Amino acid sequence: MNEATLRLALYGGAALCAAAFIGLAVWAWRRAQRQRRRLVQLIESIAPDYQRDVLIPDGLDGWYHVDFLLRTSIGLVILDVRDVRGAVFGGEHMSEWTVMDRSSRRTFLNPLETLYDRMAAVRALGGDDVPVEGRVVLLSRARFATAAPPRTLLMESVADLAAPATEVGDLYCTAWREVSTQTQPTPRALRRSA
Repeated sequence: MNEATLRLALYGGAALCAAAFIGLAVWAWRRAQRQRRRLVQLIESIAPDYQRDVLIPDGLDGWYHVDFLLRTSIGLVILDVRDVRGAVFGGEHMSEWTVMDRSSRRTFLNPLETLYDRMAAVRALGGDDVPVEGRVVLLSRARFATAAPPRTLLMESVADLAAPATEVGDLYCTAWREVSTQTQPTPRALRRSA
């Protein structure tokens, strides 16, 4: 094999690897987009009004990021969305949760602690007479390895969280206006990927 043929084979192999990598990246991006669209469809089935990726004031000159804020039949609902893959081991009083997928293992901070803070911030804005709920939502590639911690659910269960959006009517409209007018869009750099 001469030098020109070897060089051509190397370039061809590199181009093939690059094409495979780009194809895999496009496939992963499209899959993530389908999951996000499915989540929004589920949210729209129970919430006539919602906001996505907003900051809410924390009452101390700071802000909390909220993935989704909804007006539903059960009150105002905060959804904290986590895109993890594999078996999730977590509990309400654990400082970290673990995700195991095949041979990989990673941890993330217990999302319930900040969820409770966000719920309190929304309650302070909307008033004590308006129910405020919060849920940590795991997207479709995750499953709970043990019993699901409180206030957590898998993506497909979002539709079971409240009555259909068509039945909500004007319920909690005043509180919704009060809260939603005090939010602002989260800068793209601070958003999570889900």
